Amino acid sequence: MTSNNPQTREWQALSNDHHLAPFSDFKQLKEKGPRIITSAKGVYLWDSEGNKILDGMAGLWCVAIGYGRDELADAASKQMRELPYYNLFFQTAHPPVLELAKAIADIAPEGMNHVFFTGSGSEGNDTMLRMVRHYWAIKGQPNKKVIISRKNGYHGSTVAGASLGGMTYMHEQGDLPIPGIVHIAQPYWFAEGGDMTPEEFGVWAANQLEEKILEIGVDNVGAFIAEPIQGAGGVIIPPETYWPRIKEILAKYDILFVADEVICGFGRTGEWFGSDFYDLKPDMMTIAKGLTSGYIPMGGLIVRDEVVAVLNEGGDFNHGFTYSGHPVAAAVALENIRIIRDEKIIEHVHAETAPYLQSRLRELNDHPLVGEVRGVGLLGAIELVQDKATRKRYEGKGVGMICRTFCFDNGLIMRAVGDTMIIAPPLVITKAEIDELVTKARKCLDLTLSALQA
Repeated sequence: MTSNNPQTREWQALSNDHHLAPFSDFKQLKEKGPRIITSAKGVYLWDSEGNKILDGMAGLWCVAIGYGRDELADAASKQMRELPYYNLFFQTAHPPVLELAKAIADIAPEGMNHVFFTGSGSEGNDTMLRMVRHYWAIKGQPNKKVIISRKNGYHGSTVAGASLGGMTYMHEQGDLPIPGIVHIAQPYWFAEGGDMTPEEFGVWAANQLEEKILEIGVDNVGAFIAEPIQGAGGVIIPPETYWPRIKEILAKYDILFVADEVICGFGRTGEWFGSDFYDLKPDMMTIAKGLTSGYIPMGGLIVRDEVVAVLNEGGDFNHGFTYSGHPVAAAVALENIRIIRDEKIIEHVHAETAPYLQSRLRELNDHPLVGEVRGVGLLGAIELVQDKATRKRYEGKGVGMICRTFCFDNGLIMRAVGDTMIIAPPLVITKAEIDELVTKARKCLDLTLSALQA
């Protein structure tokens, strides 16, 4: 971005000279220069040019309780003075991580009372892969190693996480996926449903799981992993027929089910977890992001009691991280969960702001550029199309990125996934701020349409 502020240019020079940014074209970013975010409060960011921006993505889906909560900073400061660090290796523990494990068990689905802590959701899914295979080995079925995932799902960017995910552009770099991971169709009716009704497509997409299990052989399949709602894939909300059929298939075969709750967890759907929203009964749940509202890195894997009972018979689980259950992160997560509970943030999302956001977003259906608006809780997606009736896209125009640029330039962060605009604002967003978000979104859709017509 161009700037008249000498300080901005100085920071951009530091970026050019020393920083390699994630998911970036290094050459392009060097030519353009990054936008420098300097402060934040509530649902707003400010950049080094003084622009105020409504953060419609809660950072990266994570800032649940909003920016600038002193309670989390105080919790971190207090813990740093008492015990800034100690590891959980060698049969040791510390109070914050034990109290956090109990707090998570209290809000997790029934029967999920144990947590393995990691530094991120990606590490949580690496942990899941190793734990699934360890579990089956203990049970005398070491061949049950294959994990089934979905195309266009997202499960992190470590080697295992990127392999579990179904993003082909990630697989093309680094010779991924690694062996033992396969992918089935995603439940994305708008883009892939063809002439089927959403209900028909939901059953078809779910049946791909059974077909893949039978193709590989149930004696070789260890687990199926899926996000309740695919986030980074474009806020893909399965048709109503999808999860009931998936649950039938999972009940029929002897495999584990892993719900990746990194995005859906901690209130995003108006329930504590996406598994609560869809009445899923996972054996494992990956968590991160909203666990600490993004204030400090932390992730984990919540594990069902029956699985833990098997793991207890297996000797050492030779896996862990230096920062597993870091005491400062644990203290921040504890305070974050306390705030969510005491302030009844999820109840407010469920009853007030989620219905309001979904109603206001759907007003955008009348826009000439919009083919579909969908959403659950405080998640939303706007499909940008050339033809509403046929769902045809603008080919080769990069419409999503055009719209995203207009958004940023007009004080709103909406993310572009191809030609799908997605939002996931902080859970504390007010109705007035939702009005502002939708007004700015419509303005940016208008600007995008004008640019395409020009």
